[in-house]
Amino acid sequence: MIAAQRRNIIVDTIERDGAVSITTLSEKLDTSAVTIRRDLDQLAEEGRLVRTHGGAVLASSARESSYAEKLEQALAEKTAIARAAATLVRNGDVVALGPGTTTELLAKELVTRSGLRVVTNSLLVAEAMVSSPDNEVIVVGGLLRHSIRAFVGGGTVSQLLGLRADTVFLSGNGLAADFGLSTPAFPVADTDRAMAAGAGRVTALVDHTKVGLRSSVLTVPTEQIHQLITDSKSTESELTALREAGVEVQVV
Repeated sequence: MIAAQRRNIIVDTIERDGAVSITTLSEKLDTSAVTIRRDLDQLAEEGRLVRTHGGAVLASSARESSYAEKLEQALAEKTAIARAAATLVRNGDVVALGPGTTTELLAKELVTRSGLRVVTNSLLVAEAMVSSPDNEVIVVGGLLRHSIRAFVGGGTVSQLLGLRADTVFLSGNGLAADFGLSTPAFPVADTDRAMAAGAGRVTALVDHTKVGLRSSVLTVPTEQIHQLITDSKSTESELTALREAGVEVQVV
C-alpha cells in the first residue's frame, strides 16, 4: 500500500471515530508504529488532523467538542458501557457522576433504582434523574460550562471536596495507561479531580475512541483509577498496559 492510500484510510478512520491511536492504526494497516507516526505527522502538517500523545484527533477536536458532537460518537458502545456500570450500583449507594454523554446514559439506567444519593455537577444527569423521586439528587452548582452542560469553577470544586461517595463515575476525552484520564479544559479537570478525591472508588467510563489517547490536561492519574469499563473495539495493548498498572478492566 502506498503512502497516499494509507493516509487516506487514516483520515477516513479519524473522521468516522473522531480519534484514533497509533497502535490501532498499526494493527489495522499492518504497518509499523514508526510509519504510522510519520503519516500522522505529515497529515498534521497538512492540517487534516491534530496529533496527540499516542495518536491523533480530528482537527476540530483540538478544542472541547460540543455535547451534540460527543453524543454522536460511539453511541451504541457508550450505551453498553452505561448498562454495565449500572450493575455496579446497589440501592442505597452514594454515587457521584461527572459530566459526559456516557454518565448521562448511566443516569438513565439508574432511574428505576431507589434509595440512591446521586451527586453531580451535570445538568443532563440531574435532568435524567428528575423522573426518579425515590432517589436523592444533589446538584453541585457553579459556573455553567455550556459545551458539556455542567457546572465548573472554584465554587464547584469547594462543594465537591466536602462530599463523599462510594463510587465516582467519570468520563473524559482520553485515557492513556502512561498518563491517566484527561480533558482539554482546566476547569473541567479541576472539578472531575475534586469529585474523584471524595470517592471510595473511581470508575472510568471510556469508549474505544478515547482509549490510548492523551488530552492536554490530566484529570485523574492512572494509579488513582480503580476500574475501567470500555468496549471491545478498544486497543488490546492499551488495555493490557492499564491492567498492568493496576486498573481493573471490564470490556463490554
